[in-house]
Amino acid sequence: MNVAILGTGKIIPEAIDAMRASKKFHVANIWARPHSRDKAAALAERFGVEKFTCDLDDIAGDSTIDFVYVALANAVHHEYAQKFLAAGKNVIVEKPFTTSAAQARELIDLARSKRLYLFEAVTNLHLPNFYAIRDALPRLGEIKLVLCNYSQYSSRYDAYKKDHAVAPAFDPKLFGGALTDLNVYNLNLVVALFGLPKKISYVANRGWNGIDTSGIATLEFDGFIAQCTAAKDSGSPSFFSVQGDGGYIRSTSPPNELTSVELVIRGAEPEIFARNEFAHRMIHEFVDFGEIFERGDYSAVERGLKVSLDVMTVLDATRDGSA
Repeated sequence: MNVAILGTGKIIPEAIDAMRASKKFHVANIWARPHSRDKAAALAERFGVEKFTCDLDDIAGDSTIDFVYVALANAVHHEYAQKFLAAGKNVIVEKPFTTSAAQARELIDLARSKRLYLFEAVTNLHLPNFYAIRDALPRLGEIKLVLCNYSQYSSRYDAYKKDHAVAPAFDPKLFGGALTDLNVYNLNLVVALFGLPKKISYVANRGWNGIDTSGIATLEFDGFIAQCTAAKDSGSPSFFSVQGDGGYIRSTSPPNELTSVELVIRGAEPEIFARNEFAHRMIHEFVDFGEIFERGDYSAVERGLKVSLDVMTVLDATRDGSA
């Protein structure tokens, strides 16, 4: 499938490599705002992409484009996804899906009305090791605790702290912050595995402009609690774990990668799962998107969109204080 990419940020080279490795997508165009035209040109030359443009209509009106990949600032995901869905294009949106559940519903309703394929690019939900975790849950007995941490000292934090330089990841107006940049991976895992919680709270450390530089989201379910921690202002080993009265399962890699999973059932030898087929975390999601499209599996689209909407509902609640 031919895909047009919107954006020139740090993730784009990785995304292009992952799309190519998936053998499902061919990058046919790169769009950038006029001030980033040189970046688009450099990316096109580097990766041998035939076209780059600063005109959205070049993509919207191109009948050879099957998908548009939206990898822009979080705050504009809805705007650009809506434009291209309205133009009849299938769309892949980088996480977080939108800035609110209301925006998410608008995109989902529009995609359904046109029977278009709409995906959120959240790497961990497409990893074989995620399915290993999901399938092992019944063996843990009654779930009691879910603990996850994604803490990574941001390469932009020093400039933010010392020079008050505000990159998009530290800009509240652009829906940045630790919650939407990193903790959203934790939230996706928890919501995909357990659904919506009964109650949600979020406590954060905030920087000079009010952005959450680190924080803890607590999700309360019937019978157990999930605690999701993320930080851009400090670092520590990342992990994801689920504890039950019969054992636990954990990954000691970042929650967006889940490179290895250990299952420990009380009284039994530990089991190690290393089922991810590809070294790079993004390849699996593009393989999934391509295969879903090829087999016309719209029910898989709907399942993914339900998780996207539920996660946006949780993010809304972190601002409102309750689910």
